[in-house]
Amino acid sequence: MVDDQSVELAWQAQGDGVPVVMLPPAATSREVWHAHQVPALVNAGYRVVTVNHRGTPPSPVPPGPYSMRQLVADVVALVEVLGAGPVHLIGASLGAFVAQEVALVRPDLVRSAVLIGTRARTDAYRRLLARALAAQARTPGPVTELDALMHLAQLFGPRTLADDHTMSDWLELRRRFPVTGPGPAAQYDASVIVDRRAALTGLTRPCLVMAFSADLITPPAACLEVHEAIPSATYVEFEGLGHFGFLEDPDTINQAIVDFLDKSLDESL
Repeated sequence: MVDDQSVELAWQAQGDGVPVVMLPPAATSREVWHAHQVPALVNAGYRVVTVNHRGTPPSPVPPGPYSMRQLVADVVALVEVLGAGPVHLIGASLGAFVAQEVALVRPDLVRSAVLIGTRARTDAYRRLLARALAAQARTPGPVTELDALMHLAQLFGPRTLADDHTMSDWLELRRRFPVTGPGPAAQYDASVIVDRRAALTGLTRPCLVMAFSADLITPPAACLEVHEAIPSATYVEFEGLGHFGFLEDPDTINQAIVDFLDKSLDESL
């Protein structure tokens, strides 16, 4: 799946130790990891590298469409440039789709992979949703109140949606920083993936598949398909959390990630 059409991704590193490369969801900056996951992993003794996919500045924003092959090539090139492989990969949503493909085609670069809210194929509903989000991102103009509310409903579980203070803050962020432009649109389009269940049976690196019970975009059933396809995968599901569950209950999620990375590191010694 890797080709030579890679671009030089923007990245930021913190901490020392075995490197962990973190790949965000579609139309999301690397900063999504910085408030909770980066400090926890640095404190656990890892060097954490957060990355922007192509299409999210300051990474290049080449014309779309973006293929999964290109997104994978970008990450492979970055890990090779870092010169610190093999690395642990952590990805959420689109980042998880990319991480599992990198682990499949370049296992020499990967110690393990944490796949948060992943899937092996895109069903009709999620395909239509991704296309609609891409079309919306390409449409100029202000974000309507309904658009902002619907977007938050896709990202968070019911407990977070019922928290007035948290939702007020997220609504304001959504208004100030709308997800618009050709880069986010191309990332949404790239999140529509073909059926990879058969291919993923060849993935040999240790993987942790993390699912959130209230996730509407990558529901537990989709995550379970990945778990069942990858021989080396383990599965954990967290109740009441939505697509951005790693922000809703970061302490619990971070502990599960650190425990898995530590175990993977011990088993590789």
